[in-house]
Amino acid sequence: MTENNGPATGMEPFAIKDCTLIALATGRKAQNLKELRDQLVAVESSSLYYHFWGGMLHPGFEEREYGNDLGEWAKHCLHDARLAERLAVIDPSGFEDLEEMRQALIDVVEERLDETESLTWVPVDRQFQFIRSQIVVFDTGRSAAAPEALAAIIPELAPESVFYHFIDARQRAPYGEDDFHAWLSAWGERYGELCRRLEAIDPYFTSLHDLRDQIAALFADLLKEANDVEPA
Repeated sequence: MTENNGPATGMEPFAIKDCTLIALATGRKAQNLKELRDQLVAVESSSLYYHFWGGMLHPGFEEREYGNDLGEWAKHCLHDARLAERLAVIDPSGFEDLEEMRQALIDVVEERLDETESLTWVPVDRQFQFIRSQIVVFDTGRSAAAPEALAAIIPELAPESVFYHFIDARQRAPYGEDDFHAWLSAWGERYGELCRRLEAIDPYFTSLHDLRDQIAALFADLLKEANDVEPA
C-alpha cells in the first residue's frame, strides 16, 4: 500500500521495513575480568552489536540498570559496581563504528584490571556468554511517496521498524546516516533542517517507543515549517 501526498517526483518511495534480531551462540565465554578482556579482543563485531543494541528489541520485564549486557554482568555477577558504571556510560552512537567501540571497551576493562589486585571468578552458571546477532528484515508492503506521507506513517510505526530504519541503518554504509535522513536528503535543502535534527538524535539512552515519538514530533514540526515557506 503506497500512501501519497503530493505530486509524483520520480523518486523511489520510502519502503517501510520491519526486522528482528536472531541470537546465535558464539561459544565464547568469560568467567573473570581477564577472560572478558581477551574475548572482547577476538569476538565478532556482531556480538558487540547484540550486547549493546539487542536489548532494545528484546527488553526484559525490568529496565536494565546499566544499559548494556556487559555492564549488567559486571554489576550482578562480578559485583564490580565501578566497572559496571564505566561500561554503562559507553554510548555506541558516539563511535565511528563498532571497531572503535571495541577498543573503548578494551581500554575500560584493561584500566580496571590495572586497578584490581586479584581476579574475581564467577560460577560457571554465571559466566558471560557472548552472543552474536543476525538481523532478518521483512517488507511490510507499506511505503510513502512524499515526506508528508511519511510523517503521517511514523507515529504508527512498529518498534521493530523504528529500530531498522533509525538504529540499524546507522550501522550500514554510509555509517551514521539513518534511512529517513538518507531519503529526505534527496529532496534537497527544503528538508535540510529536518535532516540535521534527525542526525542529532541519540537513540541509545531511550526506548523505541520514545524514539518513535521524538522522530514523529520532528517530522510534524519541521514539515509544517517547510510547507509554510513559499519557494523563492
